[in-house]
Amino acid sequence: MGNILPPGSVVGIVGGGQLGRMLATAAARLGLRASIFEPQKDAPAFDAAAFRHCAPYDDASALETFAQEADVVTLEFENVPVSALEIIERYTPVFPPRQALQVAQDRIAEKAFITSLGLPLGAYEPVEGADALGEAYARLVARAPGTAYLKRARHGYDGKGQMRLVSADDIPAAESWLGAETAVLEAAVPFAMEISMLAVRGADGAMAFYDPPHNTHAEGILRECLVPAPISAATRTQAENYARRIAEALDYVGVLAIELFLVREADGNEHLLLNEIAPRVHNSGHWTADTCTVGQFENHIRAVAGWPLGSTARHSEARMVNLLGHEALEWRTLLTDNPARMLTLYGKSDVRSGRKMGHYVDLSPLVK
Repeated sequence: MGNILPPGSVVGIVGGGQLGRMLATAAARLGLRASIFEPQKDAPAFDAAAFRHCAPYDDASALETFAQEADVVTLEFENVPVSALEIIERYTPVFPPRQALQVAQDRIAEKAFITSLGLPLGAYEPVEGADALGEAYARLVARAPGTAYLKRARHGYDGKGQMRLVSADDIPAAESWLGAETAVLEAAVPFAMEISMLAVRGADGAMAFYDPPHNTHAEGILRECLVPAPISAATRTQAENYARRIAEALDYVGVLAIELFLVREADGNEHLLLNEIAPRVHNSGHWTADTCTVGQFENHIRAVAGWPLGSTARHSEARMVNLLGHEALEWRTLLTDNPARMLTLYGKSDVRSGRKMGHYVDLSPLVK
């Protein structure tokens, strides 16, 4: 087992958004101090941090100062430049490992990695720029006719960086949109529901799993999670096995999320297809902080600090709803409507349409 950090140690967090804020809060609860590295001055996580470093990700001197201050470093999102991690790693351990980011930062690399483990994906084709799109589309529809989605290989999230292709008539517009960038072209999956599996792996290799939520998206943004998802025990075990194989292949430490499509056949049999890997705490796991013995944020901090993992058992069923844009301004009404509702606001000052500003969780007792 790796180093076990005592209370009072400093956990560095790269990224200052809401995930960094909730990680910093979890660290404080355990007597650990959070240090945030973030380029934006008004980052929400700065409010919860003991130490603040506001600098670009290419500022080597600032990265060195941050790394030397921290006893361990973790990440709130996967698009941190690998060059920044290389500097940090000279001074302090970083979890999850760099390989996890390299896999998750590029959709082509991610799908190749998943395929190398023998795990199932929907039909797709890599696209090396606009000039290759027409041939890739022809190959894909020959195997999986119907609607396809073109997704830029890098920097896509919350439905951004992708477009829908209904027929070959959409190819010229897609070529203009893509330009010289790489992408993947995915066949639409006729799924019954979207679920996610959140797993946490400790420095000693121990693993624990949260109950999969049923996730509902609108315009590519997660809107609601219902826990537990209405799936069979066998399907849950399958999701756990997929997460375990990915985590072990990456020698992962911390919370790992995998997004999955559940497909039901005409005979009622169901199986899972992997969609994406997220090497971090995840929006579809925010409910765990209010519904489980130990939530995803605390368990991630425990893992990277070398502490024993906490129980992932649920004490309630839950419905989590994301608050986007001006929806968060109705916080008073949300609490008045349900005094038992648990509200989390992210401290963002700039209210924009579609921006995640907070979430709430409604609980119902477990049926005995």
